[in-house]
Amino acid sequence: MPFVKIEVTREGVTKAQKQALIKGVTDLITEVLNKDPQLTHVVIQEHDLDDWGFAGEQVSELRAKGITADKK
Repeated sequence: MPFVKIEVTREGVTKAQKQALIKGVTDLITEVLNKDPQLTHVVIQEHDLDDWGFAGEQVSELRAKGITADKK
């Protein structure tokens, strides 16, 4: 029974985007590992920007500096 946890910052991920992630991950697990999609669990957990950090700084501070994870 595969269990996949996706963690993202709380920055407006829509219901449709979450559904696409859940479907895409489930399809990938089914294709690559030959697992039953009915037994594949996907959880998306969102975190406030103040509760996530890297390089010694909170993401909220990095965003204030214009640093994002968006593709250019």
